[in-house]
Amino acid sequence: MMKVTLKRHIKMSLLDITKIFSMLQPREDEEGEEEGQALNLAVSQDNYQLLDELLRQERYKGSINSRSGWGVPGTPLRFAASKGHVKCVEVLLAHGAEVDSLDVKAQTPLFVAVNNGHLDCVRALLEAGANPSGSIHNNCTPLLTAARDGDMDILRELLEHGAEVNVKARVPEWAANSVACSGPLYLSAVYGHLECFKMLLLYGADPNYNCSDEKMVGRVKSPKTLLEICLRHGCGVEFIQLLIDFGANVYLPGITLDKISASSEVIDLLAREKVLPKSLMSQCRLAIRKFLKPANHPSAVDQLEIPSPLLSYLKHQL
Repeated sequence: MMKVTLKRHIKMSLLDITKIFSMLQPREDEEGEEEGQALNLAVSQDNYQLLDELLRQERYKGSINSRSGWGVPGTPLRFAASKGHVKCVEVLLAHGAEVDSLDVKAQTPLFVAVNNGHLDCVRALLEAGANPSGSIHNNCTPLLTAARDGDMDILRELLEHGAEVNVKARVPEWAANSVACSGPLYLSAVYGHLECFKMLLLYGADPNYNCSDEKMVGRVKSPKTLLEICLRHGCGVEFIQLLIDFGANVYLPGITLDKISASSEVIDLLAREKVLPKSLMSQCRLAIRKFLKPANHPSAVDQLEIPSPLLSYLKHQL
């Protein structure tokens, strides 16, 4: 049995590595291209007028998707996104730059823009059709990065454009562990980003587990709930209250009040939640949000013809 598992492990790894390297290796005609360097120089100077002039010439337009440069070789679009030069990004996209081109680390221009906190570039790339989930060949995603950094505006843009709210780090199944199941909610909690935490829940994040892949969770020896994670990292009572309000199960294994080290306020809250039934209003809110969940969008609530105070309650604004 061990031999079979090891053989499959090696086969999967070699397949993944071969696929990634075949995609990311620069072509011979890309290396040392004068035209590519000229495009990158215009981008570095944020000279979008010159960039536009160059790209109107076939000589330079042929190098628009070439990977070059110092450090991490990438396309001019990747370079512009990393610098936050949104005008250059727009010029490159207008001239047909590949919006989801990969650098040698399998990062897309969108991923680089998110990682550097360039909201305008993020918007421009998403509006041009960039995949909000990044590349399948990178083990991280733009949403995970935004949740870790606590960038509310970028997080909202990604979610508005369809980023998977329960996304997890991309690792092979055989490497499954609690870290591999760490999703955006986990990251926003442990880094203390309360507003990002709430936004993710509003967009349909699972309040019990930050990984919605049952197969992956099943392979983890002791999967941790979000509630356990928040307690373990000393998150404030606001995080715990939000999980409860969004329907987290306080009776799941691992939530034993006599064994957790948390503030008295948190312990009192959990103790009350374990013995007192939810109010009818709270249960109705959970039922309505569950019904609307396929839309996976907070604005779906606004379509209901109900009084504004009830709308605010459904959106957890009261």
